[in-house]
Amino acid sequence: MISSAQGITRKQKPKKPSKFSYTEMKIPLLAGFFVFLHFQIPLKLYSKVIYVSLNSVHNLPIVGFYFFTTFTPQNANTELMNLHEYQGKSILKQFGIPIQEGLVANTVDEAVNAAKELQKQTGTQVWVVKAQIHAGGRGKAGGVKVATSLDALKEKATAILGMNLVSRQTGPQGKIVHKILIAQDVYYPGATKTAEFYLSVMLNRQKGRNMIVYSPAGGMEIEEVAEKTPELIYKEEIDPKVGFQAFQARKIAFNFGLSGEAFKNMVKFVTGVYKAYEAADASMIEINPVLKATDEKIIAVDCKMILDGNALFRHPDYAAMRDVTEEDPIEVEAADNKLNFVKLDGNVGCMVNGAGLAMATMDIIKLAGGNPANFLDVGGTANAERVEKAFRIILSEPGVKAILVNIFGGIVRCDRVAQGIVDAYKNIGEIKVPIIVRLQGTNAVEAKKLIEDSGLKVFSVILLQEAADMVTKVLKTA
Repeated sequence: MISSAQGITRKQKPKKPSKFSYTEMKIPLLAGFFVFLHFQIPLKLYSKVIYVSLNSVHNLPIVGFYFFTTFTPQNANTELMNLHEYQGKSILKQFGIPIQEGLVANTVDEAVNAAKELQKQTGTQVWVVKAQIHAGGRGKAGGVKVATSLDALKEKATAILGMNLVSRQTGPQGKIVHKILIAQDVYYPGATKTAEFYLSVMLNRQKGRNMIVYSPAGGMEIEEVAEKTPELIYKEEIDPKVGFQAFQARKIAFNFGLSGEAFKNMVKFVTGVYKAYEAADASMIEINPVLKATDEKIIAVDCKMILDGNALFRHPDYAAMRDVTEEDPIEVEAADNKLNFVKLDGNVGCMVNGAGLAMATMDIIKLAGGNPANFLDVGGTANAERVEKAFRIILSEPGVKAILVNIFGGIVRCDRVAQGIVDAYKNIGEIKVPIIVRLQGTNAVEAKKLIEDSGLKVFSVILLQEAADMVTKVLKTA
């Protein structure tokens, strides 16, 4: 999928730096910071922009492209909420948009019953078994199969349910398939040939306008189209003063090469999709493929929809669609405890208050030869209970070799954080991972005394550079 205008016509692949240095780091850091300011990326996600750039890219356009496509956010809080295909289609259907009908199933028996029910409703003799996960590229990964009989459907449902599906968008770790969609066959014979298109609606943050991205080369990975044939990707920006206009819908249908009844149906389809995008407070709607059937109908065969979590209070029915099994369980737990947490691939756990200090802490860890294992901001109102929970979340990662606590007591009191560290030691038991603590600001003296009187084995530092040196030291002995 494409979620950033910057990646649409980009052909060049990122080059990895041969050797890390501070000079190399400054470029992507500045680029990432510019992305944050310019595109107003939610602060919680900024760390992923930065550390993708640290390890892979050196110029701004690719930072934007690779952040939005490789790290499609699956946040445990309410910034963005991904929907399954069947959920996105149900919303499209509310706006009168023709969809490939289907029924969801959690077991093989439910899949067989769904196929029988779908046959009654639509008359279909062929079924499509689709894995339901929050990622694209399911077809190439073996997550979409066609069944021409109930026995074949049972066999394919058995194979897909419970499989670990690995695609370009899941990453190498893949995703476990917990549910499947049994869908009707819409590629039926008829008077004309079928055609597949790509259509998506999203916000162009650079221009502050909604944008429709579309291509006549649908049914395949749009990233591949962008790389090999960028001239086949079109953009249509919507002026917020006047909204989506009828001539724009006709222009899209024309660029798809349609005529007659199919042209009229596509105009209605595109208009309906944009209406759904606005009314549902969506962050993105992507349909790939949009099918022109043999009878000139325009049908949404697939749907990826991401909702703006900040608007979910207006849509309690959509909020109920959240599937936490598709989210990182650690990030879900962190959000439930009001911790701003993003999991990263590193060996040094971070506990910091304030996003800016958190970024500086992650930078100093990188300079010290380590890699941040997480972005964790306990917030300005952290108490002992929340600090203890933060410790438990950090320690749940087996790759963590050290923990750096860096607290500036402005709003939050250092003694509260210190008490949380003490409580964590007492309640969790022996913590074998070395802990480096830097507490400065309000009640820092009381905090230092609390830790010293507790008898805990922690490394106390004052300066940020001292913290970096201590990280280097403990990693060598870890």
